[in-house]
Amino acid sequence: MTAPWDYLDYDDHEGLHFFRDRASGLTAVVAIHSTALGPAAGGTRFWHYADPELAVTDVLRLSRGMSFKNAMAGLPLGGGKAVILADSARVKTPALLAAFGRAVDSLGGRYVTAEDVGISLADMVAVREQTRFVSGLPVEGGAAGGDPGPFTAYGIFLGVEAAVRRVLKRDLDGVHVAIQGVGSVGGGLARRLAARGAKLTLADVDGARAERLAEELGGRAVSADDILRVDADVVSPNALGAILNESTIAALSAPIVAGGANNQLATPADGTRLQARGILYAPDYVINAGGIISVGVEYLGQGDRDVVEGRIEQIPGRLDAIWDESAATGDSAAAVSDRMAQRLIGRG
Repeated sequence: MTAPWDYLDYDDHEGLHFFRDRASGLTAVVAIHSTALGPAAGGTRFWHYADPELAVTDVLRLSRGMSFKNAMAGLPLGGGKAVILADSARVKTPALLAAFGRAVDSLGGRYVTAEDVGISLADMVAVREQTRFVSGLPVEGGAAGGDPGPFTAYGIFLGVEAAVRRVLKRDLDGVHVAIQGVGSVGGGLARRLAARGAKLTLADVDGARAERLAEELGGRAVSADDILRVDADVVSPNALGAILNESTIAALSAPIVAGGANNQLATPADGTRLQARGILYAPDYVINAGGIISVGVEYLGQGDRDVVEGRIEQIPGRLDAIWDESAATGDSAAAVSDRMAQRLIGRG
C-alpha cells in the first residue's frame, strides 16, 4: 500500500487514522488535516470503493477541503473527514455504526463527525450513543442543527444568484440551470430555483428520481452522462467530485459553474482551464458551506437557526471577494480561494 505521505493529496495532514473492527465488519479511515482553528470537523461518507486506496485519496482530499471550508466560513473549526468502506451491497448495521462511534471517540475530540454521502440523521443518532463528538443531530423548534442538506442548498442558491448577477446581469427568472444530482442538496436547490422562475434541467444517477422532480417542478430530465453538456446558463454539480476535468471542461457551454459537490476539480490545473475558457467558477468549499455552518453553530452552541441563516447569507460576499481578486490578478478563482484559506489556517 502506498505510504500516506506519498499520496498526491497528502497535504501535511496532522493525522490519518485507520480503524478495523472484525466483529462488526467496520473498516474506516479518519483524516485530520488541520486543527489550527479548532477541532477537525467534517462528515462521514459511507461508500463502496472498488479499490481501498481510493478511499484514502478521498478522505485526504475531503479533509483538506473541510479545513478550507471551515476557515472561509469563519468557523473556529479545523478540517477532518471520515470514510466508512462499505461492501458492494452497502450493508450498514447498528453494530457497524456503534463501532464507528467508538472509533471517533478514541480520537478524544480532535475529530467531530456529522452526516455526508450515505449517512443519515438516524445514523448519526446511533453514532452519538458511543461518542459526544457528533453534530448534525435532530433538533426541535428554532435551534441550530439537524439535517445540514437544506442549509447547504440555501447557500448554493445564494451563490448561484450571485454568479448570475455578476455574469448575466439579471435575476434568476428565466435563467437556465442544469443540476447534476438531485438528492437532499441538489433537490433543495432545484426547488428554490423553480420558485424564483428558473428553467431547470435535472440529472441523477437515479434517473427516476430526476424524472419525478422534473415533473414536479416543470423542468426536464436528462441522463447523468449528458447533464454537463446541456446548453444552459449555469451548470450546478451536486453529486460526487472530480467531475471537472480537461474533457468535461472543454465540453461545457455554460458560462457559470456553481454547485455543491465537494472537490469538483479533478486536478488543480482544472481551475486554470475554467479561467482560460472564461467560465466563472464558484469554489465548491465556499459555496457549499451552509451545511457545515449549521453543524458548526450547533456543536459550538453559538446560536439558533437565525444565526445560521445570517452566516449563510455571507456566502455571496465571500464569492464576490474571490472573483474580484481573480479578475484583478488573472489567477483562477480556485487558486485565489485556496490562497485565502491557507492564510487563514496559518499555511499561507
